Amino acid sequence: MAFDFNAKDIFEMAKQIERNGVKFYQAAADSVSGDDEKKLLLNLAKMEEMHEQTFADLQAELTAAHSAETTFDPDNQAALYLNALADTKVFFEKDIDLSSMKEILKSAITAEKDSIVFYLGMKDLVPGKLGGTRIDDIIKEEMTHIRLLGKELLVYK
Repeated sequence: MAFDFNAKDIFEMAKQIERNGVKFYQAAADSVSGDDEKKLLLNLAKMEEMHEQTFADLQAELTAAHSAETTFDPDNQAALYLNALADTKVFFEKDIDLSSMKEILKSAITAEKDSIVFYLGMKDLVPGKLGGTRIDDIIKEEMTHIRLLGKELLVYK
């Protein structure tokens, strides 16, 4: 079955990716011993929680057209598909090196870049009339994390 997705669908996936990010940063915080490193990682987890809320707020602003169902889907297969993508493509189920802050930050940057690439691809699946341009808001939010992580990585080189 082929699907067109709407912006609401993509925001749901974005929120799941952020929840996965929270888990990643919390696990990374548990793996480090330094107080400063632990604090940074827990702050990053908190930022992911704030991003999830930002995406929820942006989703709430969508028009009815941006949330319109695109196909008959009584078994909610599209949502299951999107959740599977969100759970496997960005933070979740990746081989992440937690041996040092440098490696954690490099993994986090890679995950954030992966999320941007993922959203750029999803943007092509969401017609403009269904809110495709709103995906740019998600991408901009993710770019803020890359800038922060890059700055932090310089400290650990």
